[in-house]
Amino acid sequence: MTDVLKKYREVDYDLPKNNLRWALYGAGLDNLGKDGKPVSVPMPEIGPDELLARVDAVGLCFSDIKLITQGPQHPRISGRDLANDPTVPGHEASLTIVKVGEELKDRFKVGEKYLIQADVFYKGTSMAFGYVLPGALQQYTVIGKEIIDGDEGCYLIPVREEDGYAEVALSEPWACVVASLRITHRETFKPMGSAWVIGADQSYSAQCSLGDIFAEEGGPRRIVMSNVTGALRNELANESKRRGYDLIYADDVSDAERLVCEYANNRGFDDIVILGTPSPELFEQVSKTLAKDGILAILAETPMSRKVQVDVGRVHYDRLHFVGSTTRNVADAYKVERDSDFKVDGKAWIIGAGGPMGQMHTQIAASKTNGPSLVVASDIDDRRLEELVRRFSEMAVERGAKFVTINPKTVDPKSFDETLETLTAGHRFDDVVVMAPVPALIEQGADWLADGGVLNIFAGVPRGTIANLDVSATYLRGVRYVGSSGSSISDLKYTLEQTQKGELATNHSVAAIGGINAAQEGLRAVQDGSFPGKVVIWPQLEDLPLIPLTRLGEYLPNVAEKLTPAQMWTREAEDELLRSQLKLD
Repeated sequence: MTDVLKKYREVDYDLPKNNLRWALYGAGLDNLGKDGKPVSVPMPEIGPDELLARVDAVGLCFSDIKLITQGPQHPRISGRDLANDPTVPGHEASLTIVKVGEELKDRFKVGEKYLIQADVFYKGTSMAFGYVLPGALQQYTVIGKEIIDGDEGCYLIPVREEDGYAEVALSEPWACVVASLRITHRETFKPMGSAWVIGADQSYSAQCSLGDIFAEEGGPRRIVMSNVTGALRNELANESKRRGYDLIYADDVSDAERLVCEYANNRGFDDIVILGTPSPELFEQVSKTLAKDGILAILAETPMSRKVQVDVGRVHYDRLHFVGSTTRNVADAYKVERDSDFKVDGKAWIIGAGGPMGQMHTQIAASKTNGPSLVVASDIDDRRLEELVRRFSEMAVERGAKFVTINPKTVDPKSFDETLETLTAGHRFDDVVVMAPVPALIEQGADWLADGGVLNIFAGVPRGTIANLDVSATYLRGVRYVGSSGSSISDLKYTLEQTQKGELATNHSVAAIGGINAAQEGLRAVQDGSFPGKVVIWPQLEDLPLIPLTRLGEYLPNVAEKLTPAQMWTREAEDELLRSQLKLD
């Protein structure tokens, strides 16, 4: 390690008097900074209960584009007067502590490195870093009580000295991918929740039983029962006396909104169980009443008469689950046969694989030990497909898997389907991940699920986006439709651990690098989809231009020499970049 890099890591230098930051003063990229440049402001002072952190690396995200494009209309900062109270975007960050307030010196030390969980909650209020709280598109940032003593504890996650700044910063977007591959659901009624049990077929419901559907910590607060007959009706009544939940008899299901208002606190039912094959209209009506994280289970032996309309935006953002069973035991429908991770030796299809997040899914599928035996990556951009082959095909081949890329725009639909049929040997796919927010592609992916398959709706489709899905397959063939948005602290910690173990190479997502002055150009590139991967900014390198890794040799041959043979970013490349480009006073 040269002196400059050692001094940098140990914060053995005088902090500058000014701080460059990309403040957002209104909607649009033209309102980011001033005259296309970051704003220079005095170095912030900290209070006794605050930290001053150096931003070492920040990944640019399409979520940043949404914030910048919408400005004060963005839901996280709705109504904020940005002209007088600007924020600073950037939430994928690696930080180093450079000053510690007097009250925190027993908890933090200068030189410690951290990863930040951006989804901050403080006293029940969302205070997201890079939205409400000023983010990482600046050289230095103040870390206050909202982050240090948040509702989930401290939102700073310590990292090792040897961890790379870029790979740490990219743990945040990677955690979103990891979270989507860890989706599961509870196997019981929600404790203290609200449930609705509906007999779509009264003779069928009379043959059903609850099974072990109550959690050890307790059952629902209330169960609404509609058109349930026979032994199950008596079982629900007896359990109500034993467990103390309110049992409501409401056989008229035509006014579902009224039932939600009166018996589910107007927030939706946590559990809905339909006994017998429902009409499509009944399913569509009652599924609208599911609460966030809600589960709708169907017990039936025959399919509905058609595909049904599903709010796939709510599957993604509200984590709705549709489950089922052909048995007559409600608990059977709730059993989790597998999570949403790629099936071992299965067949996986990533739709829209060429973008940054699609590449992450593709990388995991291609490189994962005990991963799928077939990885199909589709995209409508041949250049991006070529990049996928260059980056990940060898990873798949090395572990004995088959890696195939397809551009559906270059073949007719019949030939495309025939290709998929041949690749899967008629088995179809155990996993389909949809990266494009297009209902038709979600429907197409669902149609290609094998028995027990999982459709991962990763694309951020807005709530209210409707797709026609074969929900009958959930109880007849055990398929699942899942989705998730963002990540938790546990997801972030798990991602970091996997990176540190060498199981996950977050560095492989880097497609272009730049310094603080190049951040606006980098954001435009994200908006335009110019690079098949992530743009990473090193704020302490003021004048480093935006450089795609494919052209790094033209600008910084000494750094390019440290890339992998497949031209992917490494810790060694980062060290060389900082050694050669850092300027410390």
